[in-house]
Amino acid sequence: MRMQPHSEFQGSPVPASAAPIAIELSEASVTFGRGPRAVPALSTTTLRIADGEFVALVGPSGCGKSTILRLVSGLVQPTSGVVIVGGREVAARALRVGMAFQNPTMLPWMTIERNIMLPLKIVEPFRSQFRKLRKSEFRDKANALLEQVGLKGFGNRYPWQLSGGMLQRANLCRALIHEPRMLLLDEPFGALDQFTREELWSILQDLWIAHKPTVLLVTHDLREAAFLGSRICVMSARPGRILDDSRVTFERPRTVAMTFEPDFVALNQKLRAFIEDARTASKDASAAQGAA
Repeated sequence: MRMQPHSEFQGSPVPASAAPIAIELSEASVTFGRGPRAVPALSTTTLRIADGEFVALVGPSGCGKSTILRLVSGLVQPTSGVVIVGGREVAARALRVGMAFQNPTMLPWMTIERNIMLPLKIVEPFRSQFRKLRKSEFRDKANALLEQVGLKGFGNRYPWQLSGGMLQRANLCRALIHEPRMLLLDEPFGALDQFTREELWSILQDLWIAHKPTVLLVTHDLREAAFLGSRICVMSARPGRILDDSRVTFERPRTVAMTFEPDFVALNQKLRAFIEDARTASKDASAAQGAA
């Protein structure tokens, strides 16, 4: 399979999409604490993500990637600016959002099937129907997702009976069970070995193609960002800001073999150069500040 050229990945702004805007940060910034102990985590940032896009955030550690994720989820409020999700400010209403983190955090006393169904006990309109449908439609729904990620027949197992990779597959099912319009992923594969990670890239890609949620992925893995993302935002060192926001034009479905082809390798080198420049600039600024 041939990859489409990455000529669009030149640091130029992403053109406006015809799809409605799912996520919008408008001049948003975040500072933790006050006075002399205040820590700026995110510089003034504007970011727009269209409905159904898959956007990856990359950058050095502590650059504000996870802060953006928390802004979108409503776990953190902006110090300045506005965060709009689904056409309304985040604080205005509860959002149907799926989330997956580096650690699956399954409840050990519940079966995998019951762990996956947990969001259905909390999120409307499923919550009001849970008692009636948990043994029929909702159970079938959970097991259908398990089959999609290669875990058919594992619904009755307990978390301690599954490997890390299997738990992360189940974690993706739990994030999708309540049909979220949005999926927020914070280093979901970071603790896994390379082969398991690559296998889960393909599974996540298939799930995104099938369900088309809006996805915001935080990752340190540049190959992962390029494999999964339809756009990649490169961030500077703290306080973070977006240095580059460009489309990834490789055709889908993407394969692991494609990640070793010249165009894909060149894209990864470009990403690495952005991040290395950002780290160097941050060190120079710190040294100058220390000298002053």
